[in-house]
Amino acid sequence: MAQEQEQRKENRPPREGRGAQGGSHGSGPRGDRPGGDRPGGGDRGDRGERRGFDRGRPEGPPEIELEKLIGDSLYLDNQAHAIVSRMRDMDSGTKSQLRRLYSAVRRAVRAPEGERQHEFVMLRARLAYTIARHGLRSLDQIEKLLLQVTRRNDSRGYERFKDLFEAIVAYNE
Repeated sequence: MAQEQEQRKENRPPREGRGAQGGSHGSGPRGDRPGGDRPGGGDRGDRGERRGFDRGRPEGPPEIELEKLIGDSLYLDNQAHAIVSRMRDMDSGTKSQLRRLYSAVRRAVRAPEGERQHEFVMLRARLAYTIARHGLRSLDQIEKLLLQVTRRNDSRGYERFKDLFEAIVAYNE
């Protein structure tokens, strides 16, 4: 296949503004490398496969399913245990941050119905800041769940989110 591509390149007339090589990388140590000046080589067609690739970060656990969380107390309990287990493996010193976030969750749940969604949107921003500031990658799942809960805008979802957070704080003690 590489030979076919080379033959096609040789049969093409050079574009305007390009050197005698017919490529855009010109001469020099980087231009002589197959694939141009990009590390890894290849042509632009392989970029699509790498889009969305998260450099250096391993793929995390599956997302928490909101419907299961609302309908199944054991699922909620298992998810809380799993998150606390990841926290112990990945993060340190998170008890006070968790308690602060849990207080914010409780306030958001108690907010009047018309303001509750806004409170949860702001809570998500606060959670994202805390995760980034303190390197709490184990709480990424909670942030994704919070987005689902906020989009759904259902009082049962808010309550279950609060219950999950309460269980996380309790199991982390």
